[in-house]
Amino acid sequence: MLPPVRLWTWGVALLFAFGPPSASARDLDQDQALRLRQEGVIQPLEQLVQNALGRYPGARLLEAELEEEHGIYVYEVELLTASGVVRELELDARDGRLLEDEEDD
Repeated sequence: MLPPVRLWTWGVALLFAFGPPSASARDLDQDQALRLRQEGVIQPLEQLVQNALGRYPGARLLEAELEEEHGIYVYEVELLTASGVVRELELDARDGRLLEDEEDD
């Protein structure tokens, strides 16, 4: 069995070798999102949120964020439906296409 210091060292080495588990997605800040919108790369968040809310009449927006996943810009939108269920939707930020819609645990 390795001493605790060596275990920690191996853990850090593995983290740097393979990266953190969520390395495939990165959050974009407001300035980056605005630049992408002005360049016409992504659609306005407001437009896509309205489409998402249309899927669940009476739902309320809880959270929205823009991420880049595997070279694709994705809006992650969390909604609270009228029945009290939290839904997480992933939308392609370029064309608004629904990529994923699931109940959030």
